[in-house]
Amino acid sequence: MAQMSNKQVVATRHIAGNPIQSDMDLRTSTITLQLPPEASNAVLVKNLYLSCDPYMRGTRGKDVKRIFYSFDPDSPIVGYGVCKVVDSKHPGFKKGDLVWGVTKWEEYSVITLTDSLFKIEHTDVPLSYYTGLLGMPGMTAYAGFYEVGAPKKGDYVFVSSAFGAVGQLVGQLAKLMGCYVVGSAGSREKVEILKNKFGFDGAFNYKEEQDLDATLKRFFPEGIDIYFDNVGGDTLEAALLNMRRRGRIVVAGMISQYELDEPQGIKNLVNIIFKQIKIEAFTVFDYYDLYPEFLETVVPYIKEGKITYVEDIAEGIENGPAALEAMFTGRSAGKQVVLVAHD
Repeated sequence: MAQMSNKQVVATRHIAGNPIQSDMDLRTSTITLQLPPEASNAVLVKNLYLSCDPYMRGTRGKDVKRIFYSFDPDSPIVGYGVCKVVDSKHPGFKKGDLVWGVTKWEEYSVITLTDSLFKIEHTDVPLSYYTGLLGMPGMTAYAGFYEVGAPKKGDYVFVSSAFGAVGQLVGQLAKLMGCYVVGSAGSREKVEILKNKFGFDGAFNYKEEQDLDATLKRFFPEGIDIYFDNVGGDTLEAALLNMRRRGRIVVAGMISQYELDEPQGIKNLVNIIFKQIKIEAFTVFDYYDLYPEFLETVVPYIKEGKITYVEDIAEGIENGPAALEAMFTGRSAGKQVVLVAHD
């Protein structure tokens, strides 16, 4: 078969910390749109949407171990995406299938780790949702809130980084369960969206608060039952002071700490004993067996308009580096997605 051009976003160097546009380069390779006979269990896909996520950052040292690492010099960036199968040597996938999972930042990819792919059955919702609301971030929210947080109706719930793809869903799931929900975000505009679009009972711009302990006492005079933590640091310290007895802290991320040469020591840990607080971290990879259950819960909510979602879609793979940088600098106006091609 004739070869096709294949645009790629490639890491130009070892990246330390949050990536910026100059860490990436747009290059063009060639690819044959047919797998060779020896490509057992592989699939060839056309990438439709690529996801920008907080885990996509470089390491301070090359020996740092990560569950998931996105950047190898002179190689296409690795991340989650939505794809269409062009050719398949895997019995579970056929040409024309829509899938989401781990792919590369390029127009076409050969995927050999097919256990990281999920077939898309619900196509009556936007396909881009499978980079966020119905993909890895959505599963993170679902597993963290229900399985780790063990919520009850009437719980007082605090969500940090509530405007992110995970936080958006955590807050809305909590409201649907009858909880009181407050979120923190990084701008006044995001705070207003949390309250007016996502239905949070309250929200605040953490950049404008001088005393987070006092802020949380203002919003939670009776204390917090569940703190869904995406940031760590000062916010975690303040939350520890404001947890109720037998409260649960669900640790999904600590974005405030990733760029520090020496991570911040956390004060107020004695409250774990005094208040019998449970703190549990998790990774979404341990809960993917719940994905069918997750879809049964969330897809009807979307169709009924009970869950809403905000995306910021950059069109064209050439705009991928700028989109990824924007996500890390807080300039994204919603879940940051890169549109590579229409189905």
